[in-house]
Amino acid sequence: MSKKINLKIITHEKELFNESVDAVYSKSVEGEFGILPDHQPFMAALDIGVTKADVDGKQEYFTTMGGIFQFKDNEALILTDLAERGCDIDVTRAKSAKERAEARIGSHDVAVDNARAQIALAKAMARLKAALQK
Repeated sequence: MSKKINLKIITHEKELFNESVDAVYSKSVEGEFGILPDHQPFMAALDIGVTKADVDGKQEYFTTMGGIFQFKDNEALILTDLAERGCDIDVTRAKSAKERAEARIGSHDVAVDNARAQIALAKAMARLKAALQK
């Protein structure tokens, strides 16, 4: 029997995921990373992006909207304000949010908070990427 990683994804509201996985891939503020069983202890600040978990030859995708990733002794923990399973994301709503954010960014209106619009765009893109993975 091969070694596994116990992955937990926890938000303020609930424990979204708690299962044994073969590998975890995510995006930190410093770049993308992957974790396999018996990896050295690792901690990272997560960026807005997609976390992928390999589970018995299948992949599960989650949005992770920032937070902390911690790995030690084959236990991986993601603490984040917001996370969603890719299969639970409303693609139509995510596309609309992406279009709204792009319109705000492209308007060059001084009243638009550009940083906030960029964050909204990043979140919408992460949702679409997680939802459209096959």
